[in-house]
Amino acid sequence: MDLNANFNERVSVHTAKLPWKSSPMPGVERRMLDRLGDEVARATTIVRYAPKSSFSPHVHTGGEEFFVLEGVFQDEHGDFPAGSYIRNPPNSKHTPGSELGCTIFVKLWQFDLADRTHVRIDTNKMAFIPDRGRPGR
Repeated sequence: MDLNANFNERVSVHTAKLPWKSSPMPGVERRMLDRLGDEVARATTIVRYAPKSSFSPHVHTGGEEFFVLEGVFQDEHGDFPAGSYIRNPPNSKHTPGSELGCTIFVKLWQFDLADRTHVRIDTNKMAFIPDRGRPGR
């Protein structure tokens, strides 16, 4: 599937108007923003986990990064509340799910394949950094 796959063209997507599409796992739905490929794809997606839903254990051959928008995302590496940024490098593996339900913004297959840097940031605990060129911001 190719969806908004020409990165030389600007695209605007109103995510709230996109339909939720079922994933291969019960209780996990997606709103696809861009995609190059089928189930294993270079993709940008909003993913919604229903309470007590999960994905099977899997390897992210091309890496994954996501931001938790709502709820709490969980895997064997921890519980990640809204505001968490997670970066799993190529060849990382996990078993994702959510006991309470969550919504995440996900990007797949957008890394240098030699990269092995894991990142976990709780943006709720970060200090505000003012922009000196824009007072009040």
